[in-house]
Amino acid sequence: MTSSTAAALDTHRVQRRTVLVLSLAQLLSGIGSGASLSVGSLLAVQLSGSNAWAGSVTTVMTLATAVAAMPLAGLAERRGRRIGLLTGVLSGMLGAMVVIAATVSGFFPVLLAGAALLGLATAANLQARFAAVDLADPEHRGRSLAIVVWAVTAGAVAGPNLIRPGAVVGEAMGLPGIAGPFVFSTAGLAMAALLLLIGLRPDPLLHALAIRRGAGSGALTAVPGPRRGSLRRGLAAIRSSPKAGLALLAIVAAHACMAAVMSMTPLHLQLLSEGPLASHGAGHAHTASTDVFVLIGFTISLHIAGMYALSPVMGWLTDRAGRVPVIIGGHGLILAAACCAGFGAGQPILVTTGLVLLGLGWSAATIAGSTLLAESVSVDSRVLVQGVSDTLMSAAGAIGAGFSGLVMSWIGYQGLNMFAVAIAAVVMAVLAADIRSRSTASPSAAG
Repeated sequence: MTSSTAAALDTHRVQRRTVLVLSLAQLLSGIGSGASLSVGSLLAVQLSGSNAWAGSVTTVMTLATAVAAMPLAGLAERRGRRIGLLTGVLSGMLGAMVVIAATVSGFFPVLLAGAALLGLATAANLQARFAAVDLADPEHRGRSLAIVVWAVTAGAVAGPNLIRPGAVVGEAMGLPGIAGPFVFSTAGLAMAALLLLIGLRPDPLLHALAIRRGAGSGALTAVPGPRRGSLRRGLAAIRSSPKAGLALLAIVAAHACMAAVMSMTPLHLQLLSEGPLASHGAGHAHTASTDVFVLIGFTISLHIAGMYALSPVMGWLTDRAGRVPVIIGGHGLILAAACCAGFGAGQPILVTTGLVLLGLGWSAATIAGSTLLAESVSVDSRVLVQGVSDTLMSAAGAIGAGFSGLVMSWIGYQGLNMFAVAIAAVVMAVLAADIRSRSTASPSAAG
C-alpha cells in the first residue's frame, strides 16, 4: 500500500468518525436547546410580569447567535473545530445553569443573560454542519452536511415534550417546576461537550489544512497566519468567489423568508379561529380556543419536520443533481409555500400545507447553499466565510421575525407571504441568470 493510499484511507476513517461524533453531539445539544425554547416564553412572562416580553428569550438567543458566529469562527480558525465547538456548547451549558438561577431568584435580567449564553450553543450547532464537510469527498459533501443537520430533528421534536417530565425533575431537586427543562438542557449540553472533547480527534479542520499544506501530524495543533480583521477577510473571500456570493444569498434569503412566515403563523391561526366564532357563545369560543392551540402545535411540528426530517434526502439530491439546481428547487418550494399559505390564508389546512413546504424549501436551500459555500472558497478562508454566513443568516432570521409583525399589521398575513414570494422569486431569477451566463460562456471559451 502506498503512502498516499494509506493517507486517503486514514482521512476517510477520520471523516466517518467526525460525522458520527458531530451527529451525536447535535442530538444531545439539540435536546438541550429544544427544552430551553419550549418554556422560554413562559419564563419571560412569569419573571417580567408582562406578555410584551414573551418573545424576549428567543430574540436574545437569536441575536447572540448572530453576534457569536464570527468570534467562534475565528477561534476555530486559530485552534480548530473542536475548541470552537466546545466553547459554544460549554457556554450554552453555563447559560442553562444561569436560567435555572433566574427561575430561583425571579430576576428577569438574569434570564436574558442565560438566554444570550444559550445563543452561543446555537451558534456552535450551526457551525457543526460545516465541520462535517472539512474532510468530505466532493461527491459526498452534501450528504455529510445533511446528516449532521438531520441530527437536530430529535432535539427539536423531544424538547417541547420535556416540559412535564422536566417539572417533575425540577420539583424533585427542590427547584421551581418550570426550571426542570433547563436541567435537561444542562445535562444534554454537558454530554455533548464531553463527546466533542473526546471524539473530535484529530480535529477535522486542522487535519484538512495539514493535508492541503503537505504538513505532518505535528502541524495539527495550530494554524499560522494573520488573525485580525476576520469579518473583513471573510467578506473579501466571498466577494472573490461568485459562487460563494450566490450561496450566501440563497442561505440568507431562505432563512429570512422562513423566520418571517413561521413566526406570524401561530398568531394568524389564532386570529383566524376567533373571527368566524366571535358571534357564537362563550362555550363555542372556549372549544375553538382549545382546538386552535392543538392546530398551532401540529402545524409548527410539521414545519419543523419539514426543516430537518428529510435533510439526508436533500443532501443526496445536492450531491446527485448539483448544488445550484437544488437551491433553485428550494426557493421554488418557498415560493410555492408562500403562495399556498398566502392565497389559502382563510383555510387552516392550506396554511399548514404551506408551512410544511416552507420547511422543505428551507432545508433544500440551506443544505445545498451551505455545501456550495463550503467548496467555493479555499480551505484557508472557509471557516471565516462560514462565520460570515452564520452571522448574516441569524441576523436575517432576527430581522425577518422582528419585522414580520409590522408587515402583517400593514398588509396582512397574505401580504406577508407575498413579500416572501418576491424574495424567493428574486433569488431564483439571479441563480437562473447565472446558469444562463455560464452556459453561454462555455461554448465561447471552447471556441
